[in-house]
Amino acid sequence: MNPLQAVKYEQEIPDILKSLASVHTVMDSHGFDRSLHHLVQLRASQMNRCAFCIKMHSKEAREDGETTTRLDRLIVWDKVTDFTPKERAALRWTEALTSMAHNVNLGELRAELREHFTEKEIGILTGTIAMINLWNRIQISRD
Repeated sequence: MNPLQAVKYEQEIPDILKSLASVHTVMDSHGFDRSLHHLVQLRASQMNRCAFCIKMHSKEAREDGETTTRLDRLIVWDKVTDFTPKERAALRWTEALTSMAHNVNLGELRAELREHFTEKEIGILTGTIAMINLWNRIQISRD
């Protein structure tokens, strides 16, 4: 075996990957807004530079009705008017939890989230962000 070759996770740890994937079914059962779900997954994947996930989540978003214009401008969401205050709050939370910058005031961001989301929705949003960051890291480790 070539020591530089990527690990074949599907072959080596299929039970773990299956368990991780099952989390999405549970989160989806709560009815979280699909448009937000796609925006969050795509934005975190952009930040993490995960080409595989960017392609996949862009395609899924378009299939669910998201516009190409908004997807093209997602990378500069904070500089354009294409996104609602609710979406902007979710994207700020996504960036904070993805970058893990030490100078981000999570309390202020939670207060902004509470203007638009229930506690349960914040939990689902946070879980979505956590999971996409996990999947990005698994996928990136194959490159």
